Amino acid sequence: MTLKVHNTLTRDKEEFIPRDPPKVGMYVCGITPYDETHLGHGRAYVTFDVIRRYLEYSGYEVNYVQNITDVDDKIIAKSNANRVTSNAIAEKYTQSYFEVMDKLNVKRASVYPKATEHIDEMVSWIVGLLDRGYAYVLEDGVYFEVDKFADYGKLSGKRKEEQEAGARIEVKGAKKNPLDFALWKKAKAGEPSWPSPWGEGRPGWHIECSVMSTKYLGEQFDIHGGGLDLEFPHHENETAQTEAFTGKVPWVKYWIHNGFVNVNKQKLSKSLGNFFTLKDVFEKFDPMVVRLFLLSTHYRSPINYSDVELAAAREAYGRIVKFVEDIDFLITHPPAPSLPAGRQGLKKRGGEEEGEVNVIEREDIDEELAPYRDKFMAAMDDDFNTAGAVAAIFDMIKFCRKTLDDGEAEKECLKLMKESVVGLCEVLGLKIENRKLKIENRRVEGLIVEREAARKNKDFKRSDEIREQLAEQGIEIEDTRYGTKWKAQA
Repeated sequence: MTLKVHNTLTRDKEEFIPRDPPKVGMYVCGITPYDETHLGHGRAYVTFDVIRRYLEYSGYEVNYVQNITDVDDKIIAKSNANRVTSNAIAEKYTQSYFEVMDKLNVKRASVYPKATEHIDEMVSWIVGLLDRGYAYVLEDGVYFEVDKFADYGKLSGKRKEEQEAGARIEVKGAKKNPLDFALWKKAKAGEPSWPSPWGEGRPGWHIECSVMSTKYLGEQFDIHGGGLDLEFPHHENETAQTEAFTGKVPWVKYWIHNGFVNVNKQKLSKSLGNFFTLKDVFEKFDPMVVRLFLLSTHYRSPINYSDVELAAAREAYGRIVKFVEDIDFLITHPPAPSLPAGRQGLKKRGGEEEGEVNVIEREDIDEELAPYRDKFMAAMDDDFNTAGAVAAIFDMIKFCRKTLDDGEAEKECLKLMKESVVGLCEVLGLKIENRKLKIENRRVEGLIVEREAARKNKDFKRSDEIREQLAEQGIEIEDTRYGTKWKAQA
């Protein structure tokens, strides 16, 4: 199997061949910390976390860089409104971002460079672009001249009229082209600023990513990622100024963009009143449920958020957790009679004669699980198709349950089943914890022992009281031929 990646630059799936294997350089545009982390952030950073995890699972060494834009118009506006420093606002929401990402089990990047820590490098780049004839100075700052860069538009594939309509810029009459973008903004009253050859000011938005990505990954690297909304103009502008400055083409080998999040089939937007922070969502749904929901759609496709969709993800996640809980129960409650000593495997009913038992060794179970692992890998090798990978996990669980329905398993086979399912979930960053371990086991087990004693003494009134007591605490019990099973209700 060969990993293929959809490259925005070429509009095609390409075999993934890093520049310097097994090393992979990956840069993902990070947050502008002026408010709480929202669903769109969750979609992007879970997407690239899974990409990073799968590359590492496949044997690559990933250097993952994610910037923090800690100086920006929105940060400045909020700091002025709250009468605190821009740094205070940026620090507050950066820490909040890390707390939320930790709950989503997003691995920390190799480095999180901040814009304010790289001002000198940005100034040097702007000087270089001026010297090379790609920039010019106006009264309010320094601008990149897009007409000087012949390949402008190659990433987004937009025609000039589309570029002008979609540009996130303020059209100023003095600019040579409406698409020309700011490299340096001269200082205004009430704004943080730094010294430069053009006077006090601060960098434009696009220059920081070019400077920081090349500083930590080199002048050319493997993957640059971000949300689809960043493709133009941000990533287009990054490409133009970087290749103009370094002369190295292509700057990035593979461009990867994740799709939008819709809320109840409408675009996620504060103006529409359908804007949810991840902290809001976590009040209703477990973070791992949210992660599974985000993984259940291919990363390039739009995803629709609604309580109905999240409830379905909760049910699906519960099925995985229950499978692990059931396996753990069987591991700690072996059936009797056991297999003869030295015969580790699965007893399957249905031999030629009544009562005959076939024994399947651990190696046989491993072989039967292999097609599901292969299906998982094939999905992920097809442009990180997490939806297909999740389907493979559920197919594996279905096979394991059917196998257990047909016979009785001993510990080695049970452990292999659990390890196989949990292992694939870990590749996707899904933490699958036995919910029983989160509860005071001793207290619950003590009540169950008391209930079993009451049943043995035919004190059914007390037995029912204990069942009701446990139910009130979110514990559901089931009497089986192996003993009493219990689970924490979802």
